[in-house]
Amino acid sequence: MTKFPHDQFAKEYLQELLSPLGEVETSKDVTAEVREIDVWFQPTSFDGEYVQSLGLLGKMAATVAVIEPFRNPVNTEGIFSCVVKLLNSRAKLGRQTNREDQRLEERQLPRLWILTPTASELLLDSFGFRVPEESEGWGKGVYFLTEVWRVGLIAIHQLPRSPETMWLRMLGRGRVQQQAIAELSALPVDNPLRTNALQLLYILQANLQANTPPIPAGDDEDQELFMAIAPLFQQHLEAAQQQGRQEGREEGQRMILESFLQVRFGELDPQTVALILPISGLPVADFTLLLVQLSTLPAGENEHQQVQYLLAETVLRKTFPQTEQSSELSAGIIHDMLALSPDNLSLLLADLPQLSIEELMARLAQSLT
Repeated sequence: MTKFPHDQFAKEYLQELLSPLGEVETSKDVTAEVREIDVWFQPTSFDGEYVQSLGLLGKMAATVAVIEPFRNPVNTEGIFSCVVKLLNSRAKLGRQTNREDQRLEERQLPRLWILTPTASELLLDSFGFRVPEESEGWGKGVYFLTEVWRVGLIAIHQLPRSPETMWLRMLGRGRVQQQAIAELSALPVDNPLRTNALQLLYILQANLQANTPPIPAGDDEDQELFMAIAPLFQQHLEAAQQQGRQEGREEGQRMILESFLQVRFGELDPQTVALILPISGLPVADFTLLLVQLSTLPAGENEHQQVQYLLAETVLRKTFPQTEQSSELSAGIIHDMLALSPDNLSLLLADLPQLSIEELMARLAQSLT
């Protein structure tokens, strides 16, 4: 699980939405003293229809950008810290162009975007943030320093409730975020942005469940967010299974699991793909539990091995429930299964329902000699 689930969600969410338009890096180092930019965006392409679908976020993606989302309202020190990151990144670009004997053009300069749930008038006035002219088309809730600074601030809770602001309101708090989630769920089921954003919300839900101690209902904002996300998870499964009645229920769940793993862990290796197919037939309750378990695995160098182990363990216990009584036996079989080549693993998994536990162990021993 992640220690800061909202921060992780914001980074992965912005990366997912902006990656079709350019290069996106999260937790990007900008100085030797480990000062990280939350999201660095470099536009490389322009898809007018896609940009329009992102609304205000798409307009932000017109330039190189440093994006700093805050879960809690930003304060004076937070703004200063963001500006330092902007200046450091600008200095780094200047050094790079000097080494290449080139001129640093204005279009290469990044713009800082500070995303904060709220911002008081006192804070905005103290820095000299201004409301842009109506003709500039930014709308309510967007503020700028003078142009030379290239700094914008978005007070998410001030944004009008409209489709153009939905993607940014998803990073708000309380009812603002919950309303955006409701609007997201109302989008057409075949909308790829809807699917990807919901999957990231499911990961956030699982991380909140893993990080948040038991609390009285209604006493904590995260509890309310958790409850807002939970029904969407079930709806997503039911929609996929409805589609699965035509294509096969297992195919529907396979598509969910494969897409879920791609969002959470990136490109899937052949062994992981081989393990997905036999899991697709799990009952809905067991399938949901598996997704939650996958969501709470800690990120690290061996995260793919952890994913494969959990998938193999699920396959083994689904086929041979008796192995649950012996963790040592289960661990040994899983180790041998994951030592197979992807092709041999696929063949073994295809034959697994016809094998006894003894035949499985004998076949693994033969394959590994």
